[in-house]
Amino acid sequence: MKKRQIDLVVISDVHLGTFACHADELLAYLNSINPKRLILNGDMVDTWQFTKKYFPPTHLKVLRKIMGMATKGTEVHYIIGNHDERLRKFSGTSLGNIHFVDKLILELDGKRAWFFHGDVFDISIQNAKWVAKLGRYGYDLLVLLNRTINWILIKLGREKYSLSKKIKSNVKGAVRFIQNFEHSVKELAINKGYDYVICGHIHQPKKEIHENEHGKCTYLNSGDWVENLTALEYTFKRWKLYRYSSDKLSPFFADEEIKGMDIHELLAATTINTKSPKKTKT
Repeated sequence: MKKRQIDLVVISDVHLGTFACHADELLAYLNSINPKRLILNGDMVDTWQFTKKYFPPTHLKVLRKIMGMATKGTEVHYIIGNHDERLRKFSGTSLGNIHFVDKLILELDGKRAWFFHGDVFDISIQNAKWVAKLGRYGYDLLVLLNRTINWILIKLGREKYSLSKKIKSNVKGAVRFIQNFEHSVKELAINKGYDYVICGHIHQPKKEIHENEHGKCTYLNSGDWVENLTALEYTFKRWKLYRYSSDKLSPFFADEEIKGMDIHELLAATTINTKSPKKTKT
């Protein structure tokens, strides 16, 4: 099965190790692409809520898949976020083609791109981490409740409904926080002379051009794999916001038989070798 060749892919906020994570869908996406660079922009593994009691095989397969991509030549940059902050001690180190960093600056076809997770702009994390963690537990409970509601809605032939999105769009504080976050990131990027600024953290996928009296930049947010199931793709000197809900089978449209596949059939068609890679002597 032919994979899409992409210059650069950005994914963030996967939260492996939590009930909210959509590891199956992410695995299907990763199996459909062959990127030269893969940027994991924070919160890949949720160490805030990590427990040995819950880390399903599909979550482990995602990690193995990424390691396999690295061994086959994909340059992987792991930008550490707040939920995987325990990896901070590895910042600046590399494991083969996997590089752990706090931020990343790249030149893409003559333009400067600034990558970082985004938690540095979150006052609740910087000044009161326990509040942020408490909010995260409440968010996860909301997601679990939402899954139950959506299961019932599907059985009734109705469309899925997102409780968290509804709350975020109607609570003034949440809307104001997102707006302030995005505005601060854009303004700082222009002041620093970056053409692109790419982050995650707020689970709000977006691509837009921001301009002020000092210049302009393109703001990009990779979203998440909890609710939105989105990624950013850069190829042919252009950025695209990939949405699994509408684009999940687009890489395979050349094959008519695959158009009707569901997620389980797609995963079976793109099965990866789950054997642990051989250790090399150092």
